[in-house]
Amino acid sequence: MPQDSDFSGISGLAPQVAAARLVAEGYNELPSARPRTFLAIALSVVREPMFLLLLACGTIYLVLGDMREALMLLAFVGVVMGITLYQERKTERALDALRNLSSPRALVIRGGQTQRIPGREVVRGDILILSEGDRVPADARVLMSSNLETDESLLTGESVPVRKREHDGSAAEPPRPGGDDLPYVYASTLVVQGKGLVEVQAIGVHTQIGRIGRALQTLKQEDTTLQQETARLVRLLAVIGLILCVVVAVAYGLSRGDWLHGLLAGLTMAMAILPEEFPVVLTVFLALGAWRISQRRVLTRRMAAVEMLGAATVLCVDKTGTLTQNRMSVRKLCTSSGCWDLDVSNGALAEPFHELVEYAILASQRDPFDPMEQALRGLGKTALSDTEHLHDDWSLVRAYPLSRELLALSQVWRARNGQRYVVAAKGAPEAIADLCHLSEAVTGKLMQDVITLASEGLRVIGVAKAWFQTPDLPREQHDFAFDFVGLIGLADPIRPSVPDAVAACYAAGIRVVMITGDYPVTARSIARQIGLKPAEAVITGPELDALSGNDLRERVKTVSIFARVTPEQKLRLVQVLKENGEIVAMTGDGVNDAPALKAAHIGVAMGGRGTDVARESAALVLLDDDFSSIVDAVGVGRRISDNLRKAMAYIVAVHVPIIGLSLIPVFWRWPLILMPVHIVFLELVIDPTCSIVFEAEGAETNAMQRPPRDSKAALFGRASIILSALQGLAVLAVVLAIFVLARHAGLGEREARTLSFVALVIGDLALIFTNLSWSRSAVAVLRSPNPALWWVVAAAMGFLSVVVYVPALSSLFRLEAISVRYFLLSAVSGMASVLWFEVYKRWRR
Repeated sequence: MPQDSDFSGISGLAPQVAAARLVAEGYNELPSARPRTFLAIALSVVREPMFLLLLACGTIYLVLGDMREALMLLAFVGVVMGITLYQERKTERALDALRNLSSPRALVIRGGQTQRIPGREVVRGDILILSEGDRVPADARVLMSSNLETDESLLTGESVPVRKREHDGSAAEPPRPGGDDLPYVYASTLVVQGKGLVEVQAIGVHTQIGRIGRALQTLKQEDTTLQQETARLVRLLAVIGLILCVVVAVAYGLSRGDWLHGLLAGLTMAMAILPEEFPVVLTVFLALGAWRISQRRVLTRRMAAVEMLGAATVLCVDKTGTLTQNRMSVRKLCTSSGCWDLDVSNGALAEPFHELVEYAILASQRDPFDPMEQALRGLGKTALSDTEHLHDDWSLVRAYPLSRELLALSQVWRARNGQRYVVAAKGAPEAIADLCHLSEAVTGKLMQDVITLASEGLRVIGVAKAWFQTPDLPREQHDFAFDFVGLIGLADPIRPSVPDAVAACYAAGIRVVMITGDYPVTARSIARQIGLKPAEAVITGPELDALSGNDLRERVKTVSIFARVTPEQKLRLVQVLKENGEIVAMTGDGVNDAPALKAAHIGVAMGGRGTDVARESAALVLLDDDFSSIVDAVGVGRRISDNLRKAMAYIVAVHVPIIGLSLIPVFWRWPLILMPVHIVFLELVIDPTCSIVFEAEGAETNAMQRPPRDSKAALFGRASIILSALQGLAVLAVVLAIFVLARHAGLGEREARTLSFVALVIGDLALIFTNLSWSRSAVAVLRSPNPALWWVVAAAMGFLSVVVYVPALSSLFRLEAISVRYFLLSAVSGMASVLWFEVYKRWRR
């Protein structure tokens, strides 16, 4: 391997020229987007109708003197501002991560002197020296190469390093990364073997990683379906509430001549209909959902994605590091004695295969950086530790590097006190066959074995051995008399939990699509191992480019494997799936995955092996890189969706009688049944119920055995609204009937109001039980382990008893103490108001 002194004849850029280019072309880094000020973000938040409505509600509560509700709503606005500010910072952090990744230290030659400078100071035309372990600071062409290999998985998704050759001097445009024997290296990739001298061609935004940075800047995150639905519903109810508030105030004032009480009645109506619970419930559910999902080692970066994951219809997965472990391992050993499958054979390695592993290690470096050589060394430590086939005391005499003409390398060793030299070679099987001078018939048989191993998704290398007596070693590898030893098949193993996770996705009606930069044969093999369906049809990157938009939209409906795909193509696939109406979740861990992660409805990054760029661009991060955690997250998402639907149904149902009791007495010239203080009391029941009780309810038993909800269907559709409104109307009818009968029986206004209020509160509690499950009966719900439910019920009953029977509070609430018999009669009537819905649930089952 050449040393730095081998480059002594190269002068590189003059320091003055480099300084001038740095001024003219800028630093070798990605520009950051100009961040908005805190005030600008806050103003954009408060202009949203939902938050204007919340501010209005808080102001109304302040006017009424209810500091608790006012402060709660205003504090909620502050929390949402904080969350939005956090989201605004995500793009900038993603670009910061890209800048850090693309700006390592660099060893340059300037003015004939070798010096190490910050990567951000590298300029176009600089001459760089690259060695094992170096992070490439810029896109560059290779001038000199000695067994140079780089890991480009961050950009391409390829699971194995790629060889580099010297540039031939042509003026061709640099190709995209991917594949062996390209005369270019790329910014952010890692040198895993050899050494090279390169000339910088592109820096900053003009590099391949810079293109990804530009894509991240242009992508905007969309509101989820849930956020859009909630915003529409809140706007609709806000308009209705405002109209009814004015109508009630004017009607009361005109009909009774009492404008002050008319204003009070209008405010009561506004408080009854303004849906401040919707955004509160949404935030509480998603925040607690994020906490619950964190217990399964999944970090939530964008809370709305938790619920969205429950509606996912397509899960796009990157192969390397996501389905696989992103590390090479030896899978098969083949010699003249047969083949040894390490996945099947659990016992000690058979003696005929010891020599194959021995010479493969001798052809590798002692302290390898290359993942393939690390796998060989690891196998040697476990399989040959008690044998004579490990030679840590031998000294390396000479190395013959891999070249473009011969894809094999050899290392010459001398044993301690040994009289002869031992030569070990490894490389492409056809190159090893050439070194061994095998006949055409033997070579043909060998290549058939190679094809068989490659069809299993294995990377195959050949191993050979030779001996030499004199210290005058030959100039070329061909001058040794090599004997063929055998073949080694290596693979990036799948994660053990992946097949079960994929099966669980299919059971849940979620389609799994593999999008990888690796080769089609490898992708097919991984697909068969994990149970991906269909496992044969593959579309490659070049084929994808040749497809029109309409053709691709049709093909993605049936093809589940996309291989040799570039970052731009990954992004296109995600966008096409979204155009087909799919709710797309995308997993990945590399820089190349970042644009697709950000464009998907739910981006899921790997936290352990994933890059900072991927994590910053994703909505969810798997802290343990366990693919099966995604299935748990889907289950949590579906639970949240179900419980949100139930909570929304409860909110609608419980507001109907409140609205009716605020509206009907005005037009029928009755005494007011509900005062603002009553609605405040009811809110004390409604708020914790819809936010805590419903959130704590467990998942439905069939949550992961049913298809995702229709992405085009509303979370809370027309049928659900009608059923909820009917529940509320039933409670309203019972409460009005009690009030009318009480007045008809000669009871006073306060006594009639008390009976109605008791029936309303008990009816609201009954609505909790019947809405906690639209499939199970209320009796079954009683047996469910939901401690929050019983705390809310006990607190509501305790408060109700206090405001009815404690004179000071009953006076404040304008109620009258009633007999226990009347209390129980009203309570039973309130519970009876939901019986029809229990009958309906049983009929629907």
